[in-house]
Amino acid sequence: MCMSGSATSCEECLLIHPSCAWCAQEVCLTSRCDFSQNLLKRGCDEHFIEYPTSSINVLQNIPLSSKGSGSTQYDVVQIMPQKISLSLRPGDQTWFSLQVRQVEDYPVDLYYLMDLSLSMKDDLDTIRNLGTKLAHEMGKLTSNFRLGFGSFVDKNMSPFSYMAPKYQENPCNGYKLFPNCVPSFGFRHILSLTDKVDRFNEEVQKQMVSRNRDAPEGGFDAILQAAVCKEKIGWRKEALHLLVFATDDVPHLALDGRLGGLVHPHDGQCHLNDNNEYSASTKMDYPSLALLGEKLAENNIFLNFAVTKRLYNFTALIPGTTVEILDQDSKNVIQLIIAAYNNIRSKVELSVWDHPEDLSLSFTATCQDGNPLPGLRKCADLKIGDTVSFNVSVEARSCPPRGTDRRFTIKPVGFKDRLEVAVDYECDCGCSRNAQNNSVICSSIGTYNCGTCQCEPGYLGARCECQEGETSNMFLSACRESEGKQICSGRGECSCNQCLCYESEFGKIYGSFCECDDFSCARHKGILCSGHGECHCGECKCHAGYIGDNCNCSTETSGCISDDGQMCSGRGSCVCGRCQCTEPGAFGETCEKCPTCPDACGTKRECIECRLFNSGRLADNETCQRQCKDHIIPVETLKCVRGPDALMVLVAVVGSILLVGLLLLAAWKLVITIHDRREFARFQSARSRARYEMASNPLYKHPISTHFVETDFSMYSKSYNGGLH
Repeated sequence: MCMSGSATSCEECLLIHPSCAWCAQEVCLTSRCDFSQNLLKRGCDEHFIEYPTSSINVLQNIPLSSKGSGSTQYDVVQIMPQKISLSLRPGDQTWFSLQVRQVEDYPVDLYYLMDLSLSMKDDLDTIRNLGTKLAHEMGKLTSNFRLGFGSFVDKNMSPFSYMAPKYQENPCNGYKLFPNCVPSFGFRHILSLTDKVDRFNEEVQKQMVSRNRDAPEGGFDAILQAAVCKEKIGWRKEALHLLVFATDDVPHLALDGRLGGLVHPHDGQCHLNDNNEYSASTKMDYPSLALLGEKLAENNIFLNFAVTKRLYNFTALIPGTTVEILDQDSKNVIQLIIAAYNNIRSKVELSVWDHPEDLSLSFTATCQDGNPLPGLRKCADLKIGDTVSFNVSVEARSCPPRGTDRRFTIKPVGFKDRLEVAVDYECDCGCSRNAQNNSVICSSIGTYNCGTCQCEPGYLGARCECQEGETSNMFLSACRESEGKQICSGRGECSCNQCLCYESEFGKIYGSFCECDDFSCARHKGILCSGHGECHCGECKCHAGYIGDNCNCSTETSGCISDDGQMCSGRGSCVCGRCQCTEPGAFGETCEKCPTCPDACGTKRECIECRLFNSGRLADNETCQRQCKDHIIPVETLKCVRGPDALMVLVAVVGSILLVGLLLLAAWKLVITIHDRREFARFQSARSRARYEMASNPLYKHPISTHFVETDFSMYSKSYNGGLH
């Protein structure tokens, strides 16, 4: 492996593989780059072998504290060690360990950030005496507790708030249910953190709600200001920082501000004026989730969303964040705060800051059960005072430019404590410090460095004895890997018994016989070595945390941990970061679903063994108490009920079906009969109302009309007088 590489210098040899060594002695060797034991066998003196290794130096290692109160509260230590330096050889993995402990009676700073939009009026009434009650409950958890208060609504501009003149002083103008409220505002810091809880109650008593236009609020503006305005809020460096965010709706996110013409992204700075109000509310956009998470972590703040809606899925993107469901009137707020505190104090999660790109880090957590969990950087279900440990694997993938300073920080999420790591790279050979320019060994036209000649341009050979272009048959044999092979593997030219490899658009061709390259390795989805390794002479050299021929298999196991803390629910193995279920019938991302797996009696067997008989795999007291929560009641005898006869069950089922059918038919007949009778009665009533007398019916006219006319009949009597007989 070392001999087939492209190393023409000591530094290049060290980069091939961490097991390669270089002989700087002035002896004739086939290859100066080889395993150190091979170099010794071939006559290289141990004094001339360059073989640097990775090392660790602990610079500060103060023991962990046991309590967070008393005279030592300003010197509380929750992570050990505190400073180390690493000397890394590229490709060589080295390990260091650290311990973390959540100490007892640790000081707590709690800042209550409340939505004061109109819909939160009943919540405001509920928390008017919150300070006293909360201090009483938190006093059971810590002897050093401070409380602060701030409020928010939204940006006082269109379209987020009412901007018509009649709403400027009273946004509730004309609102019948609640006609009076204060003008809208972005964020207002009201009470700095204090141990005088009566001050909290007094300030809350003074508060009044406001009214904005849309449902989302400007909560992210308020969270960011509460996080970065450390002096005004009063966050103590030596305390646990808890920010409780109470609201009944989701907040506006970054880019929402463009609706109001705010195109400038948030700068992440404090903008509280002399009145402790957010002065940049109408000048910058809402902060992004990334910025919010960065500032909360930077200031060691745990954020607890106390919300009335289950719409906060994005909180997974913000480390150290919890979500609790708040009652509509905030009656359960104290219980939520205590639950959030206990949740925070029951887990430890590591974060990495300023991670250099050329370093690979992988973690293995060892929690309370003592079992190492590769790929995990978090422990849960801890009690205050428990100590957990983490092993950290570090690998340098390359060498940075000389003089480059590399360092990074490992810190538990929400802790002030941290481990500072300084990194030095073992990329240089000690023999290079004794290089000789224009050495006679190199025909006075080259530099003698670490046993080899680095020739001036235009000269070749072990002693710079040839000029480029010179060739003969005696030199050609030295350019073949073996008899019958092509000269320089067909990928270079032989000049002065050395192969000069061609250039390729795909990558680098190298090796004594141009037999190697950095582009002919296995690929995954078209990506060389899956992007998780380096191609060396046709073979993928995987980065830390990856294995396989093409480095596509991750050793990370965090995605395989089920909700009960087991690897693949105990029904499979974690392969390449994913569960492969081995239990017949098991499926799901963590093999958590298994209809055909053993029933509850089988799954509870180990707990019964440890709880009743102090035996079995979980016999360790702490493990048994933590994993086995069920109450077990032993009985002398178990009454067994005989199963029903199959024929009787069949007859009962058929009879039930027939009976239900008859009942449904009878019910249908009854409904139809009642309906018909009602319709007939309605018809009869209408018919009776339609029988009018002819004389009284105003619509009836007789077909014959009778008219009376007055006539003078005397004329007729005169005309016919005497003519009538």
